[in-house]
Amino acid sequence: MKIKTKLLSLSLLLVTAFLAVSCSSQAAANDTTAAAAPLKVVFGDAGWDSFRFHNAVAMFIGETAYNLDTEEISGTTALTYSALKTGDVSVYMETWSNLLPTYASDIEAGTIKELSINFDDNSQGIYVPRYVIEGDKERGIDALAPDLKTVADLAKYSDVFADPEDNTKGRLYGAISGWEVDTVIRSKYVFYGLDASYNYMDPGSDSALAASISSAYEKGEPIAAYYWEPTWITGKYDLVLLEDAPYDEALYAKGACAFPSAVVTVAVNSDFLKAAPEYCNFLSNYETSSALTASALTYIQDNKVSYEDAAKWFLKENDDLITKWLPADKAELVRNALNA
Repeated sequence: MKIKTKLLSLSLLLVTAFLAVSCSSQAAANDTTAAAAPLKVVFGDAGWDSFRFHNAVAMFIGETAYNLDTEEISGTTALTYSALKTGDVSVYMETWSNLLPTYASDIEAGTIKELSINFDDNSQGIYVPRYVIEGDKERGIDALAPDLKTVADLAKYSDVFADPEDNTKGRLYGAISGWEVDTVIRSKYVFYGLDASYNYMDPGSDSALAASISSAYEKGEPIAAYYWEPTWITGKYDLVLLEDAPYDEALYAKGACAFPSAVVTVAVNSDFLKAAPEYCNFLSNYETSSALTASALTYIQDNKVSYEDAAKWFLKENDDLITKWLPADKAELVRNALNA
């Protein structure tokens, strides 16, 4: 009986040891799996095309070169920017810093971190097709307003930009009602006396405004309209931004000067910077331009492709950016993914 007891005890010890080793190995495997799990990165989307395009570029690089799990959350500027501050959004690829009242104080407080300037060569104001000023021989279009250079000059050409619903006045397409810029454009309309000879047309939506400009341009017709860069409209069509007085903060609200160029930055939540320093190093190198952005948006419009497809096309077309943005090993991963 003693021998049997010893054998039984030894068996129990062996089983216990085996289970301990097995559990230890499983725990180690679980730890390894947890360590290898992709970091979740949430991109804010405030609702416009260029924002979504830059998100798509950064998301593609994050997934292919940094093993990140990416997601995009859409909402208003106020909601998505607030989410950036709380950490519910990790990355903001198009932060129009001039238009965010708390941006500077948020950086000072350490809530968010500005990593780079995406672009700062953007413009907005009143645009006309170049053929209105210079004509277009290939299209058989004569120059109807050869001396048109400034917003103030529009007063002399109300007959050129005639309102089809009121032949006594011209038509000026303004900004969208409810946008802050609409107040400035309406002030400009009055400041330059255009209200005496033009009707102010509220297009109702950005898509309707784009459609009005596109339709007029394709037909070779005159149009004077508020617009901004970068967009597919400014990328596809040869438009001229009418000159205005240099930007002056004291004159801006009165509509008496040009719009300032906005500094559009790449910003991240400060906690995310600590969680993904390598990826944030890429974001700190991220720099484009209005022209580059507009070219991508034009590609989307003309080819009816997704933002992800446009991002891939853009990176192939601008391979030098991959070199500038990424270390060699990460650049190779991105190029391999593009060529897969």
